[in-house]
Amino acid sequence: MGKYTKDDIKKLVQEHEVKFIRLQFTDILGTIKNVEIPVSQLDKALDNKMMFDGSSIEGFVRIEESDMYLLPDYDSFMVFPWTAEKGKVARLICDIANPDGTPFAGDPRSNLKRVLKEMEKLGFTDFNLGPEPEFFLFKLDEKGEPTLEVNDHGGYFDLAPTDLGENCRRDIVLELEEMGFEIEASHHEVAPGQHEIDFKYADAITACDNIQTFKLVVKTIARKHGLHATFMPKPLFGEAGSGMHFNVSLFKGKENAFYDEQTELGLSETAMQFMAGVLEHVQGFTAITNPTVNSYKRLVPGYEAPCYVAWSAQNRSPLIRIPSSRGISTRIEVRSVDPSANPYLAMAVILEAGLEGIRKKMTPPPAVNRNIYVMTEEEREENGISNLPAALDDALTLLAKDKIVQSALGEHIYANFKEAKEIEFDMYRSTVHQWERDHYLKMY
Repeated sequence: MGKYTKDDIKKLVQEHEVKFIRLQFTDILGTIKNVEIPVSQLDKALDNKMMFDGSSIEGFVRIEESDMYLLPDYDSFMVFPWTAEKGKVARLICDIANPDGTPFAGDPRSNLKRVLKEMEKLGFTDFNLGPEPEFFLFKLDEKGEPTLEVNDHGGYFDLAPTDLGENCRRDIVLELEEMGFEIEASHHEVAPGQHEIDFKYADAITACDNIQTFKLVVKTIARKHGLHATFMPKPLFGEAGSGMHFNVSLFKGKENAFYDEQTELGLSETAMQFMAGVLEHVQGFTAITNPTVNSYKRLVPGYEAPCYVAWSAQNRSPLIRIPSSRGISTRIEVRSVDPSANPYLAMAVILEAGLEGIRKKMTPPPAVNRNIYVMTEEEREENGISNLPAALDDALTLLAKDKIVQSALGEHIYANFKEAKEIEFDMYRSTVHQWERDHYLKMY
């Protein structure tokens, strides 16, 4: 959130009476991990001498090559305000390095930095992201376990008394603002118990760091209100699921490379080529942006989530929407991403797909300005509109065919992600679910 030196961090630790430091990183599946150290070990951490056992982390390394180094990003230093009661805790987000100091190929954050260097070779300086994460709030039971009981029956943009999650959401916003977030909007979403908080765009790495911090804050503050916050894409049947739309834009210095005032839509050739690349490879990267079995319960017609590959500047049913803002705010909104995605991996594959569109000077198909949900299958075929994969195994099959998306992940992450998700889907496939018992136990 700020530009810090080693001395700045030491001074802030003293000023805030910080007792513990969390050295935080993200595994391949998007789960936040951390090594917590007492403040007496801060110098060691700031000098990149803190090691951990990488063999214990999903998709990292085998036990015979377990030693890994944590390299803290000084600019990510942040004090967690809610930890004051038992000695304040601060965090530093870390990259992962091999024992020889080289970036670890299985670190999602370092991998995104690698793809950003490919972007720079094409003359761009920044790739910005404005995320729109949605989540549900459910009540906790007497044992502190989450239930499926929502604490409100509000709808889109509702106010109290129907939106009983308003106080919790307001406290989350206050906590985030104290930590340096610039909150742009917060409101109730379409489904009961569903909420959205939008924060200002940032460069790719910072934005992904912010998403991970946001998730941690939301879950922590919700529990203080006796609630469980979940970023599961589709927790309730028959209700809208949670998305995490990615608003992305390429920059050259202070110039938005997606903007051209001379064109009818105000979109540059670069923007059109980038969008064409995303549309070309979206089926290949859907396993990354929608990585769980549950993700595909959201990607169905009728609940505002995109399930068809198309774009428009006029309606919200296609996969890609072009928001109306122009100038420096010109952007492409990728609407398929859900909040279970590892943000570093999602950014890497979307960026690489877009860059491939620029390299090959791709042209996107014509915009689809009709409501795709009411179009027949024949009409969709006539308009060249294809479907997103319908299940995780379908998405993994398409990922295995897309070399561009695989290159955005690198061999290590691709192989480990694919293996973990194949196991996950096989467990789901072989489990007997309540729906089956309800429909077949008496019938047969």
